Amino acid sequence: MKLSCWIIYNGFLPGNKFRDYAEMIQEAAIAHGHEATLYTNSDIVSFLDQEINIISLKNDLLPDYIVYTDKDIYLAKQLELLHIPVFNCAKAIDISDDKIKTYQMLAAKQIPIPRTVFAPKTFGLHVHFDDLFFQSIIEQFGFPLIMKEAFGSFGEQVYFVSNVVELKEQVEKIADRPFMFQQFIETSYGVDLRLQVVGDEVITAMKRTSNTDFRANVTSGGKMETYIPNDAEKALAIRASKAIGADFAGVDLLFGENNERIVCEVNSNAHIRNLYDCTGVNVAPDIIQYIEKRLGEREQ
Repeated sequence: MKLSCWIIYNGFLPGNKFRDYAEMIQEAAIAHGHEATLYTNSDIVSFLDQEINIISLKNDLLPDYIVYTDKDIYLAKQLELLHIPVFNCAKAIDISDDKIKTYQMLAAKQIPIPRTVFAPKTFGLHVHFDDLFFQSIIEQFGFPLIMKEAFGSFGEQVYFVSNVVELKEQVEKIADRPFMFQQFIETSYGVDLRLQVVGDEVITAMKRTSNTDFRANVTSGGKMETYIPNDAEKALAIRASKAIGADFAGVDLLFGENNERIVCEVNSNAHIRNLYDCTGVNVAPDIIQYIEKRLGEREQ
């Protein structure tokens, strides 16, 4: 029986990288003999009443599975409520999208992360923290330290803080949003690893290096090179992916003291084009093959 799938991406975000990712998945699905259709999150309209229903503007036939490359968690959950297998699942995407939730899950599984303190919830109000609060942060981390907003991609919404003046100024700027304070890993300044996990395997990896920024993200000027991870790095990345419930993820590792590895982020919707350009490995076929295996297990 020929499988059908939808690949859903966000149609509102600028640039073509989001559609490109979806197209890479589509090409791999078609190569495996699947019927694969691209949709944006705005192509599908959800209707809720006593019976959960969903109507696509283009196709009323529901697919056998969905590869969900977006962060529109409400739609992902709605599709799951219709009993359609969604990869990654809504819960994993939700955790990955919120860095505070991610670190909570990683810490709960005793996975090494930078020491982290998340700020109190302010309900969107632009509040002012007192000196006692700032003193407690300084005592915990010293300088420099890192501040991160809970929501952000491509290394954005991450701030390097050198002194108390910068600390107070940065808190003033983002106090109406969820954010955290984090230990600065000096031994990983401008360098990190990206390992692409699919199921129980690390498919490929790259090392990113920047000479001009504390962040190694390519969008921040980082350069890429192929990296061969060791067994410990692979095991750590797989543990991190499973900690958030992801079927596949891009896991970013930092270089800690004594050459240890520390998990920086787990990206449930990691774009795979840069990895392909760097390593020559297209992860999309591995994702489709993994999904076929999972669907077969469901059948059994």
